[in-house]
Amino acid sequence: MSDFLLLYTTSISGLLVIYHHLGYPLILRWVRKHSTALVIQWHNRYYTPGIDDIELPTITIVIPAYDEQQWVAEKIRNLAILDYPSNRLKIIFGCDGCTDDTAAIAIKTARETECHHLEIEVRKFPQNRGKVAVINDLVQSAGSELIALSDVSSLVSVDALLIAAAHFNNANIGVVNGQYRLLNPGTNGEKIYWQYQGHIKASEAALGSTLGAHGAFYLFRRSLFSPLAPDTINDDFILPMKIVEAGYRAEYESRIQLLELEQADDKIDHQRRRRIAAGNCQQLLRLKKMMLPRYGRIAFAFTSGKGLRVLMPYLMITTFFGSAILAGNYILFAILASLQSLAYLLAGWQILLRPKRSPRLMRVLAYLVSGHAAGLVGSIRYLIGLERGRWKPVRPI
Repeated sequence: MSDFLLLYTTSISGLLVIYHHLGYPLILRWVRKHSTALVIQWHNRYYTPGIDDIELPTITIVIPAYDEQQWVAEKIRNLAILDYPSNRLKIIFGCDGCTDDTAAIAIKTARETECHHLEIEVRKFPQNRGKVAVINDLVQSAGSELIALSDVSSLVSVDALLIAAAHFNNANIGVVNGQYRLLNPGTNGEKIYWQYQGHIKASEAALGSTLGAHGAFYLFRRSLFSPLAPDTINDDFILPMKIVEAGYRAEYESRIQLLELEQADDKIDHQRRRRIAAGNCQQLLRLKKMMLPRYGRIAFAFTSGKGLRVLMPYLMITTFFGSAILAGNYILFAILASLQSLAYLLAGWQILLRPKRSPRLMRVLAYLVSGHAAGLVGSIRYLIGLERGRWKPVRPI
């Protein structure tokens, strides 16, 4: 009986590992290929005010900030070149107990000639309470129709707001996401991963709705906002998914480009992914009803993508050790154990030795394995109460 249980558990675990990494992406690729993409047209103003401007929705760009003096000036200058009527746009920086000159630099930059047309408000909170607290305060106090949440270290394409506004002409659209790019990827694996994630987002949209957003920049209807729990970790997933849960679509728009200025090395990237993994565990528990059949294709995507991602480190461990134990009696499991050992050895060689030149497949494999290792640590930390939803940016010293 014990041999049967081990055989069954190892087989199911292995099939789920294969499905998550190969089967599900292939299904998404097929769905996207056979879906009819709706191309949204928008009125390009070319920076020239017109009578049609009054029809555009009002937008407030909310930017939580904690010790961001390195990027805040460039962020404001980027916002100054966005093609959107200034009387329909407001920008709020929420300085969350900053210990550096973020607020002073923001105020100084807002007075520059090329930025003076912007309506910018810098709110200085005396104590560091966390990103979620800042979001809750600023979004609820905003009076606009749409909210754009953005990171200080990310730049946005000039026509992003016009394109997003065109999407919101559809009353069923509750969230609009853009395409995230890295100016200077810390690793080749990181670059490949985010390119892959862009394809996944577009495919999820073809299924009915993207899952979550990227905090670099995304927009939603203010009327659909529900205050986040104070201990929320992945706010850029929970917030948009609550809107999807209410019956609205989250759309993906590749013409909205988001450029990340901040570069992460291997250590920083691992720490970020560990925290995101803790948030993945939290969001799976808090949004578990999104896996119910009544959510249809969105439930399929949520279960196959986000749900299995949380379980993946445990499934991989089960598959590896189960295959090793069964290898003596079953040739198939002997082959599986050998293939897994080879894959982990190659990934370990790439991670530890960091060769300057290596095949693309090996770089991707190393990034996946290190990501699942971070996922294991992050989920355990969350389950035992060590990971909290408090703002703590991870940056090089």
